[in-house]
Amino acid sequence: MRLFFVLLPGLLLAQADVILTGGTVVDGTGAPARRADIAIKGDRIVRIGDLSREKAGRVLDAKGLVIAPGFIDPHTHALEDLLDDARKANLNFLMQGVTTVITGNDGGGPVNTGEILSKWEQGIGTNAALLAGHASIRREVLAMSDAVPTAEQLDRMKGLLGRSLEAGAIGFSTGLFYAPGSFATTEEVIELAKVAAAAGRYYDSHVRDESSYTIGFLGSVKETLRIAREAKIPVHFAHIKCLGTDVWGQSKEAIALIREARAQGMKITADQYPYTASGTGLSSALVPRWVMAGGKMRERLSDPSLRGKIVAEMTENMRRRGGAASLLITGLRGSGPKDRALIGKNLEEIAKMKGKPPVEAAIEIMLAAGDAGVASFNMNEDDIAAFMKEDWVMTGSDGSDGHPRKYGTYPRKLRVYVYEKKRIPLEFAIRSMTSLPAQTFGIRDRGVLKEGALADVVAFDPATIRDEASYTEPQKLASGMRYVLVNGKIAVEGGKPAPVLAGRPVRPGR
Repeated sequence: MRLFFVLLPGLLLAQADVILTGGTVVDGTGAPARRADIAIKGDRIVRIGDLSREKAGRVLDAKGLVIAPGFIDPHTHALEDLLDDARKANLNFLMQGVTTVITGNDGGGPVNTGEILSKWEQGIGTNAALLAGHASIRREVLAMSDAVPTAEQLDRMKGLLGRSLEAGAIGFSTGLFYAPGSFATTEEVIELAKVAAAAGRYYDSHVRDESSYTIGFLGSVKETLRIAREAKIPVHFAHIKCLGTDVWGQSKEAIALIREARAQGMKITADQYPYTASGTGLSSALVPRWVMAGGKMRERLSDPSLRGKIVAEMTENMRRRGGAASLLITGLRGSGPKDRALIGKNLEEIAKMKGKPPVEAAIEIMLAAGDAGVASFNMNEDDIAAFMKEDWVMTGSDGSDGHPRKYGTYPRKLRVYVYEKKRIPLEFAIRSMTSLPAQTFGIRDRGVLKEGALADVVAFDPATIRDEASYTEPQKLASGMRYVLVNGKIAVEGGKPAPVLAGRPVRPGR
């Protein structure tokens, strides 16, 4: 039986479970901030207004705080965390005010979508949605081959994608910079994107080149728009950026291309993190993709006959990234020996320690450890600010281990770009974190504070909200987030995590 509550001015006929009182409400729509209280019953917001005379099971004092919808992160790498009992509370996101994450980005979404969504039903800290991943699907059919799929192989890939979407994936993601996604032709991606379009989903892409590796940043923007246009699908640019000095300043031209396409009726959005360093693997940053083909990277790196060619191409890739000093080792991967002393040092420092050229030091690390995570300092503030001011650009962490963005993206944007540098207004920033991703990805009843919406609500102190994570201490929880409610349950109280798992899997249209 469904219960309906009649709401009259000044009266809650059914006592609320929680009331946040005395705060400044920024509702997520971009509308001006206003003074209001918020009442929650079960998992829904039931009243917004002056509730000073009302009673509730819990009254949370939000005086001096900003009350906003829970933030929605469109680009995370939280899949493994959410499947791990020790990490599924997703505290690093909750303490930023993130109540919903999307994962499976960069083509990495798994093929067993339904199984994972069902597991999440058992309890996770944040709400979570899953993307179907092109790289995972391609690897299932072609392994690490750089071959063009046959008609039969392409049909198998389409079938895997269709089943993943049917099982509840909210979109289709590619990582065309990374192997094996980098081996795909534009035409292959278009054919797969048509499957997602037919299911009413969207296309999310780590574009083929954010720098000058292959077709260039602007060439990749044009390729992505072509895919969206020919597949007739909404497109989302993952972590949009101008990576490396070769393409600094091209934000202006990229924005013009996207504005023109939007004016023609195309549905185009992007996400962005507020850092000058990207995060990737050492191999992804430096190793030519032909070396990775067939899964034979280690064999080719060890082949003396190929060493000169590989070193020359890696040296050029290192230049694109800003040189050896711009590559900070943040973690070691793989099953080989792991020299923990390397973590926190840049490749230039490591090369001096080893007494060899930086590229040779990088190859030694990859042969010993399999790979390494790096923070790559390769962006400038002008491009970051240019993208951030566009009303189709939302906030996204690309949160991955070893980079402070996994723990600090949302508080950093508020602290640095709203309160300190004043690049964007608070209301604009909150919209980029809430209603814009909710509307873009069809996440219903979240992203806006309104009566009847699901009660994902945050309250933060504008004086103390800030990121604490750094490149040398990337796992420090953010501060200033006083209250976080997920589906009406208090997940952060008084700035400290509460022992609840109130998150739910998010499926298309839900």
